[in-house]
Amino acid sequence: MELKGSVAIVTGASSGIGAATARALSAAGAKVVLLARREDRMRKLAEELNDAVAIRCDVTDEGQVDQAVKQTLEALGRIDILVNNAGQGLHSPIEEIKPNDFRDILELNVVAPLVVMQHVLPAMRKQGEGRIVNVSSGIWFHPLAESGAYAATKAALSTLAGVARVELEEANIKVSVMYPFITETELVDSIKAGKNSARKAEAPIADERQSPELVATKILELIRSGEERADLVPVKYGGSYEG
Repeated sequence: MELKGSVAIVTGASSGIGAATARALSAAGAKVVLLARREDRMRKLAEELNDAVAIRCDVTDEGQVDQAVKQTLEALGRIDILVNNAGQGLHSPIEEIKPNDFRDILELNVVAPLVVMQHVLPAMRKQGEGRIVNVSSGIWFHPLAESGAYAATKAALSTLAGVARVELEEANIKVSVMYPFITETELVDSIKAGKNSARKAEAPIADERQSPELVATKILELIRSGEERADLVPVKYGGSYEG
């Protein structure tokens, strides 16, 4: 897909991978719609970019998603790209996972991406083309203690994306999955539970952290190519990344 002149929605766009992806898309000539809850950060980012629109949106609220998609279509007339990036972590032993915490991250990491996909698909079908990238996580490539709840949500998202890819192929809508490795973002700071244990688990591989800009570069490659997946997980952890 040609990025110049396209319209792209990025969720979780106020920081980290979402913000880096928005910057990369804008630099490539796309009109970017930023969705996130932190309006002040989005507004600041939108001011930095060319042709960007910031819409405050809690993607776990279907009414807000519906309104954001309608605003996008009213303002820009089309939706070519969706990057489902919003998500939250949870780090806890299986025996200690609180069901309500698990339900919360299931809602944000799995149900919300599904809902956003459902709301952009009519426009993409009408246009005869679209690109959707769901940001999963390389954490489920290799079992990691206390990552069960978070990894389960990302595995579920990957499965949804795989089925969506098969179902939407005839409509020329390519659905892809991005698997980042440990990335320099605020994920641990905003974790649902287990912040200290998550920091301890990351410590041995802290030097292997990757930049959100690297992830954004891979996401744009997926958008352009329409390939099924890409990962930045080092080979020694079960991925394909050799950089």
